Amino acid sequence: MTTVSIYEDNNQLRSLLELLISNTEDFSVVGAYSNGQDITRQILLDRPDVVLMDIEMPGRNGIECVRQIKEINANIRVLMHTVFEDDERLFACLSSGADGYLLKKDTATHLLNALGEVTRDGGPMSPSIARRVLKTFLHAPQPKPEDHGITEREKQILQLLTFGYTYRMIGIQCNISVETVRRHLKNIYQKLHVQCGTEAVAKAIREQIIE
Repeated sequence: MTTVSIYEDNNQLRSLLELLISNTEDFSVVGAYSNGQDITRQILLDRPDVVLMDIEMPGRNGIECVRQIKEINANIRVLMHTVFEDDERLFACLSSGADGYLLKKDTATHLLNALGEVTRDGGPMSPSIARRVLKTFLHAPQPKPEDHGITEREKQILQLLTFGYTYRMIGIQCNISVETVRRHLKNIYQKLHVQCGTEAVAKAIREQIIE
């Protein structure tokens, strides 16, 4: 059973989403909230597999919430559910670690299919959004690869992070202590000018530091 948390400030839409998902086989709603002000406590309590996340909410917006969720547990899948189609919000969400981007105008069937896809490590997007992303990559200048002074050991740790390894698992794999893993990661964050592991991995892949 895939557990889902919903963040949507429109009360009527939130109730409809909760009803739709709860009555779908293989899905269970463990939380439904109007904002992300208390998202850390809620995520730790509900422990969802997937979060359906609005962007514009009072207090803390969905983009900030994505970053917070990925800090808590990078394995939680976050599917954005929004009316916004602009590039700025789209790429802010993806850069923050969102796993998919769906428009509210899409059908309920599309939403349910996207929830299923994201649990299987897919990256579901509305067709118009997927075209925007593809267009951007097709026209974007190819950056010159830069290693930022990342050592071979740090590359190894970054690569293990992409596989979802915990600090303890990385330590075992590399035959080093958890504290040493943390020290390496701190150095990596400083070199890449990022704040967390998700951002580090995204930047390392984007700039071809790791595969």
